Amino acid sequence: MQRLLYFSIVLGLFIYALQACNWAGSEATEEKMPDQVSYNFHVRPILSDKCFACHGPDANKREAGLRLDIEEEAYKALKENPSAHAIVPFKPEASAVFLRITTTDSSQLMPPKSSNLPPLSAYEIDLIEKWIKQGAKYEKHWAFTPPVKSKVPEVKDEAWPINDIDRFVLATIEEKGMKPNEEAGKERLLKRVCLDLTGLPPTIEMMDKFLADNSSNAYENVVETLLKRPSYGEKMALHWLDVARYADSHGYQDDNYRSQWPWRDWVIHAFNKNLPYNKFITWQLAGDLMPNATKEQLLATGFNRNHKITEEGGVIDEEYRVEYVTDRTNTFGKALLAVTLECAHCHDHKYDPFSQREYYQVFAFFNNVKEKGIESTVGGPETYAKKPLMEISNDDVKNILSFVNKQDTDRLIVSVMGDRDTLRKTYLLNRGVYDAHGEEVEAGTAKSILAFDKKYDKNRLGLAKWLFDKENPLTSRVFVNQLWQQFFGRGIVKTAGDFGMQGELPSHPQLLDWLAVDFRDHGWDIKRLVKQIVTSATYRQSAVVSTDKLKKDPENKYLARAPRYRVPAETVRDVVLASSGLLVKTIGGPSVKPYQPPGLWEAASSGRGILAKYTQDHGENLYRRGMYTLIKRTVPPASMAIFDASSRDQCEIKRLNTNTPLQALVMLNNPTVLEASRVLAAKLLQENNPLEAKITRAFRLIVCRKPNEKEINLLSTYYNSQLKVYQDMAKAEKLLAVGEYPMPKQIDKTKLAAMMTVVSTIYNLEETITKT
Repeated sequence: MQRLLYFSIVLGLFIYALQACNWAGSEATEEKMPDQVSYNFHVRPILSDKCFACHGPDANKREAGLRLDIEEEAYKALKENPSAHAIVPFKPEASAVFLRITTTDSSQLMPPKSSNLPPLSAYEIDLIEKWIKQGAKYEKHWAFTPPVKSKVPEVKDEAWPINDIDRFVLATIEEKGMKPNEEAGKERLLKRVCLDLTGLPPTIEMMDKFLADNSSNAYENVVETLLKRPSYGEKMALHWLDVARYADSHGYQDDNYRSQWPWRDWVIHAFNKNLPYNKFITWQLAGDLMPNATKEQLLATGFNRNHKITEEGGVIDEEYRVEYVTDRTNTFGKALLAVTLECAHCHDHKYDPFSQREYYQVFAFFNNVKEKGIESTVGGPETYAKKPLMEISNDDVKNILSFVNKQDTDRLIVSVMGDRDTLRKTYLLNRGVYDAHGEEVEAGTAKSILAFDKKYDKNRLGLAKWLFDKENPLTSRVFVNQLWQQFFGRGIVKTAGDFGMQGELPSHPQLLDWLAVDFRDHGWDIKRLVKQIVTSATYRQSAVVSTDKLKKDPENKYLARAPRYRVPAETVRDVVLASSGLLVKTIGGPSVKPYQPPGLWEAASSGRGILAKYTQDHGENLYRRGMYTLIKRTVPPASMAIFDASSRDQCEIKRLNTNTPLQALVMLNNPTVLEASRVLAAKLLQENNPLEAKITRAFRLIVCRKPNEKEINLLSTYYNSQLKVYQDMAKAEKLLAVGEYPMPKQIDKTKLAAMMTVVSTIYNLEETITKT
């Protein structure tokens, strides 16, 4: 039966993938030629895919001296044939590029066969021909042009929009010949917004109150309530921990413990007090350089010390110090600018206008930290944080850092930023090799984004000011896109970590720019932006999808329906703990070690340090939120890894949305899920009400809606069948033995085992851990 079920699942996924491919293909064949061909949105993606590897920004790989990414280079006479030109505006028949992509001579055809790239399609050739006929006008890459607040578009259906976001979305939906979905039912909408804003399911009391409230502002009131809850900061922080590669171990072979969790507590605090985004980032980049810097601002700079650090004896100090600076540079580019800056580490970027020299100019901002590549080998608490560091005293916690959950009197130290008194020289590193010094460079940024003006100091604080300059085209767009991704499963720019030439084009470019400018002009207010998104009609839509919409828009790119996808790994755990009543809502503090399969750490450990052996926690620490589970980089928590949580090895902007058979095995066998099933079952049996009422309560707590009659009947029948199975007391006691939470003494174990299997079944419904 299990094999049959597994085969059915795999076959179903395979058929769905084939259908999706067919639909995507049919949509592509139906593409209409635009009236006005845009270089940015039509031509550049083709050139980037098929031409820029040999005729793009990388001078070292450039063929025939031809560069097609810059207007003047593409227009000038060819190096190998001065009488010819690659592109001649208005004249495709005189443009060598057009002739080479249309020739029937295989020795002349571009891209060449040796490139292993497919030839251009007929549609792509027609686009380039029309573009040249219209004057072959080049445009600066859309992401490197400062956003302008677009005019809010007019729409046909004036009744649907709630705020301006909806007008941009609806204009595109109508253009694509679709209509938006109706608003989701109140129960589904409440579950959705609770999971999105707090990572926790709504209580039955919340459900009843919302269902009974028929006022026009009932939903807005729920949003306001959720934004004020401490759990909001925890949910918002979860994404930032991925971005910041936060973990509880150093990450290399010995992978010993690090005490960086006070920085995580600060992130939660910052989101809860709604620290403006410009301050949130500036403190993390350069809190130590601010005038009269506070301990809170210094703690925030732990962001730049979350990278992997070695404690291996015998390593080359300078090699690893350079590795740390490289990590900070790459994280800066990916997290805050959404550009693949790391591609210029060894050579000029092959697709984007970033030279290797410019890479090391950014590198220079992070190259002056008072740190070593190897400071100390595995040992006691003094190695838990590496210099530069700050110590957090009990007095600090009472006064300045009250948000840090320091639970004992032990010494608490955190790695933070701190520059040397004298400037360390920075060199371009030939081929990226740590000791292959090329020319000396000064701190600076890529000119194609925004030149680093003399008005900025050449340090990290100056870099932060550059980042939030009104002329910086990326900062606001990038964060708005990341936030949009958290609520819709994909960003307006799908490649949220790459706004460059190889990244995807925005699905709603005018909306992205409108949001970016609006966010910036309203004081970088994160809660305001969150509220705008979740109160929109776009967000409130039903997730039901028709065959027609699935065919026209299989990825839900145009948002004519709400998305449907599995919640993050940590939220899976939180849903189970919260619905069963096991969740301990304590915020912050040292990370905890809940149940884990035995032997995992030991099999991958060098045998040194306090993380060589997994020592499971007990009591309340078994029931903390998923975000507080200790992350050992070399052996991340098994159940979370199966749900595709980040290992925190490096900056991660987006997790995979997956649904695999292994995840079903976790839900069926994980001790936390089974223990939660037992605990909730015991509570239900202690209530003086009929079986149907107990099942209804369990269903509402877990799935967050009332079950229908068929669901109640199925689960009731299942319960009665399980009563017969667990008349065998040995079977019942074996099932109930899971978990450390105490069992009520005076309880019928047969009934408890039967009810536990019913609750476990509800936990294993796809709907339970799916956002709909």
